[in-house]
Amino acid sequence: MENTINIQQELTVARKKAAKPMLWISLVSMTMMFAGLVSAYVISSNREDWVSFDLPTSLVISTVLIIISSFTIHAAVYFGKKENKNLTSLLLIITLGLGIGFVISQFNGFNELKASGLFFTGPKSLISSSMLMVIVGAHLLHIFAALIVLIVMLTKQLLGKYNNGNTLGLELGSIFWHFLDLLWIALFLFFYFNT
Repeated sequence: MENTINIQQELTVARKKAAKPMLWISLVSMTMMFAGLVSAYVISSNREDWVSFDLPTSLVISTVLIIISSFTIHAAVYFGKKENKNLTSLLLIITLGLGIGFVISQFNGFNELKASGLFFTGPKSLISSSMLMVIVGAHLLHIFAALIVLIVMLTKQLLGKYNNGNTLGLELGSIFWHFLDLLWIALFLFFYFNT
């Protein structure tokens, strides 16, 4: 019986030690994927049929929202480590709300593009708008995954799972969210100077 408990404790410690390196490996592979997409965008921009356009205002709004959300999730981890349950929960709820606002703003940006005659597919589509929508859409898929992570974090927080220094879940979720925030800022700046 005691051997089983020791083995389980050792497995738990090993999983915790492996969690952050595994997350970093995932983030590096995501970075490589987006580097490939951006490279395709750059190469395509040399085509004769390339048409430049202004970025939708909604993408600026979404950028502001995700930047603010990085501050709120950072504060949530900080107060989680201080075991301030109420403030941690509130900050996670705010981060989730800002994340949902980010997604809504992104879809509003797609609608703005359509309203100005820029489509993803079809006879009126342009390679420039299609490439932008592919890259933004790929980022949005990762944001959906991050929103699920935030919901899991919030649920565990409300259930009191993050206590006695056990904040690994908060830390991992925060790293993932910060990565997507920085990735979006880099993509936004790239598009701002290259559309």
